[in-house]
Amino acid sequence: MSAKTLKYDAKGAQTLLREVMDKSGQNLLACYQCRRCAAGCPVGEETGVTPDRLVRMVLLGDREEALSNLLVWQCVACYTCGTRCPNNIQTARITETLKQMSKEAHLEPLKPRVADFHSSFMKATEHFGRFNEIEGMGIYEAKSAMKDLKKGDLHAVIDEMKTQMKLGMTMMKKKRMHFKLDKVKDRSEVKALYRKAKKGKGA
Repeated sequence: MSAKTLKYDAKGAQTLLREVMDKSGQNLLACYQCRRCAAGCPVGEETGVTPDRLVRMVLLGDREEALSNLLVWQCVACYTCGTRCPNNIQTARITETLKQMSKEAHLEPLKPRVADFHSSFMKATEHFGRFNEIEGMGIYEAKSAMKDLKKGDLHAVIDEMKTQMKLGMTMMKKKRMHFKLDKVKDRSEVKALYRKAKKGKGA
């Protein structure tokens, strides 16, 4: 697996490191590059970036590479990296932080559909405190359809609808599609957390 040469930014390294550590709650300075996380990462080979290398990008202050790499968008949050890490560094929390920082910087996502699913998940969860498949996937499919329609690609919209209907029917047969909307007891607490998060990042 070939990798790009990382750039060292002496001035930006401390700033980027502190920002990522504060937002993710992970001590990146504890990483000594043993690469146990890399050995277990299920998407490292596909993305060309392993968790240890992502940490290295932040430590070197290479903000451009840290915010614009496929691992940030394709991390499946399996937490294998954190389980194997001798210092309990959870890279999934780092990728989530970098994903949010990328969005705040208005960078074009490397995986637009992943970005759409992420925002749909967050929006649906804000309403009821839980992710409901019907609402969440409805928001996601609407986002995807609008983008395809703007491109004038009606066939893509129709094909996607057929695919999702087929998937939905299969999930229903296996009793994996739930129509009941689950919600937490006190939704006001969830909404308050969302407001606090938005206020904290100046939204």
